[in-house]
Amino acid sequence: MNTLAEPASYLPSPTISAVQLGPVTLHFYALCILAGIITAIWLTDRRLTRRGGEPGQVLDVVLWAVPFGIIGGRLYHVITDYQLYFAPGRDPWGALRIWDGGLGIWGAIALGALGAYIGCRRNGVRFSAFADAVAPGLLIAQGIGRWGNWFNNELYGDPSTLPWAVQIHEMDLSAGRATLDAAGNPIVLGYFEPTFLYESLWCLAAAAVLLLIDRRFKPGAGAVFALYVAFYTAGRFFFELMRSDYANTILGLRVNTWVSGILFIAGTLEFLALHRRSPSTTPTVLDAREEEKGTTPDTGTTHKNTL
Repeated sequence: MNTLAEPASYLPSPTISAVQLGPVTLHFYALCILAGIITAIWLTDRRLTRRGGEPGQVLDVVLWAVPFGIIGGRLYHVITDYQLYFAPGRDPWGALRIWDGGLGIWGAIALGALGAYIGCRRNGVRFSAFADAVAPGLLIAQGIGRWGNWFNNELYGDPSTLPWAVQIHEMDLSAGRATLDAAGNPIVLGYFEPTFLYESLWCLAAAAVLLLIDRRFKPGAGAVFALYVAFYTAGRFFFELMRSDYANTILGLRVNTWVSGILFIAGTLEFLALHRRSPSTTPTVLDAREEEKGTTPDTGTTHKNTL
């Protein structure tokens, strides 16, 4: 790995990624993911309630969406980077150690959406309403979750001398700390572009813009989620080009770069198709009898002054 001399200023990285509390190991990566999930649930509950849902109804859906999303995210990561776990000399059991890092957002969104759909059907919530309500929270959760990569000293770009270059240590994630040299000092690999930080800031800024657009323009049902896809993938496309860590490629580009570009086009086209719809006055909570008859269209939500 190419490294540069220590720059005049840089962003330090932690030398520990976990703490031991009795028999329990707390991994900071997992805590960042959990903090993002909790924040997203809080915001989504407020947004769905103002769309006609009942307070706390989001939890009934999230109980399906979150486990599906975590499993989907891990499956996507393991499948697209299978050499990390199944190449000769690798530990295949590492595929199960989610606390060491490695969640593919596309798998998380795909299976998470399936779990959310099941939860919505079981609890009388319109899926389009839930998707629009959760979209800004997803961006915030992703922005918070990226700090788990900081604790793991991962997700960085090329060597850099920028004032905000991040210091990266050689980490022993199984031990939850940096590897030490003969003198007992943490081994520093170098100073690199902090792509995790760029993505975190992009997600938080995109969430703010999405909230503003939803409040001011009230796009048609499903359009907010489509715009979330377009916003996130626009940034992710460029962040993938900046990353220097190992990844499988297609025609010289990382797999996630291709996926980001394709989903950006799809999300943009879907938004253009949906945003022309007028906000519906149909309640978020479905009438069970109408649902059984198939007479209630899934076109939108009661759209009050929303977050």
